[in-house]
Amino acid sequence: MKEYAQYCPVALASSLIAERWTPLIIRELVLGGRRFNEIDRGLPGISRSLLKQRLDHLESKGVVQRVARPPGHEYQLTPAGRDLEGVIMAAGEWAVRWMFSEPEPREVDPVTLTWWMSRRLVADALPDERVVVEFAYTGADPTTIWMVIERRGTSVCTDPPGFESDLVVTTEPVALMRVFSGIVTYPRALGEGSLTLTGPSHLTRALPHWFAWSPFAPAVRRQLGLEDAPDPAPGG
Repeated sequence: MKEYAQYCPVALASSLIAERWTPLIIRELVLGGRRFNEIDRGLPGISRSLLKQRLDHLESKGVVQRVARPPGHEYQLTPAGRDLEGVIMAAGEWAVRWMFSEPEPREVDPVTLTWWMSRRLVADALPDERVVVEFAYTGADPTTIWMVIERRGTSVCTDPPGFESDLVVTTEPVALMRVFSGIVTYPRALGEGSLTLTGPSHLTRALPHWFAWSPFAPAVRRQLGLEDAPDPAPGG
């Protein structure tokens, strides 16, 4: 890692967190990633060797610690690492304010999007029984991904999980990203038809309450002036 050879707090911090991928690795840890494969899944495009190198560097600087958790170990933020949450959130909110743009298809990977959503579940709002949500992504490259939601843990599957789907969400990846990121509310997406649900009415009504959506969604809505905008009634 490069050092700036300057007696300056900004230079010192930059030598730690300004390397390519490092802020996103910290983001994954802040949002709850613990296992190496979990962190890797949230970072499409990074090589596993580079991810290991970056994690080792963060550990050497006292930002991350490895904790034994059979059958392997977990990465956890130290107090110094947890203190970076405000830095990461501030960077994201700054980008929303000054660099905001609509998502483009090339920027939205459906597997990564579904994985991010699985980590934004509201534990207290989840049903007691297991629920399998099938995401039928349409568009130029149709794909199907399943989220198996259970109180003890949730998994994202790119192959059929062996359980019948309880809910089917049909949408394009960009359309769902617009909901997840706060550009469009869930009721509006239903009303416009960019997102449709198939399944028992008690589950279709409950589904939006299971997700906290993006942590930057409030900043996005403030930027778009949508904080107090009324939404149409859910369609369908």
